[in-house]
Amino acid sequence: MDTTIEDLEQKMESFREFHMLEKHRVQSFEHWPFPAESSCSIAKMAEAGFYWTGTKRENDTATCFVCGKTLDGWESEDEPWKEHSKHAPQCEFVKLGLPESELTVQQFIQILGTVLKKTIEKACKQFKPKIAKGSEIKLNEFLRCQK
Repeated sequence: MDTTIEDLEQKMESFREFHMLEKHRVQSFEHWPFPAESSCSIAKMAEAGFYWTGTKRENDTATCFVCGKTLDGWESEDEPWKEHSKHAPQCEFVKLGLPESELTVQQFIQILGTVLKKTIEKACKQFKPKIAKGSEIKLNEFLRCQK
C-alpha cells in the first residue's frame, strides 16, 4: 500500500499533543514577546525544545517537551539552547544538543521513547489516587453493609 504525503502529515499530527515536532512547538507560541530577529525568537525557542506555556499576562513562559522544565523571565538576548542546558543539563534533548532537523531516526525514536515514558508516568501518578479513593469508598460501603 502506497503512503501519500497527506497520509504522513495526518500521522505526524498525532505528535502534536506531545510537542514532539518543532513545527508544532512553533505553532504553540501565541503571545511570545520577542521578535524573530532576537536571540530568543520563537524559532530558536522551538528548536531548543521549548513550547509556549504562557498566558497573555505571563507571556514569556516556555516548557521543554522532553524534560518538562518550565522557564520564564526570558530576555531578548537569551540563547534558548544555553538556558536549557544551564537549567536542565539532565534533559535527553539537551544531551543530544541537536535540532530536530539534525536528529537521526534512532535519536528521534530515543526522544519519542523518553517523551512517551514521561507521559505514561504522569498519567499513572494521576490515576493512582483515583483508584485509591475509589477503593476506599467501596471498602467503606462494604464495611457498612457488614454491620
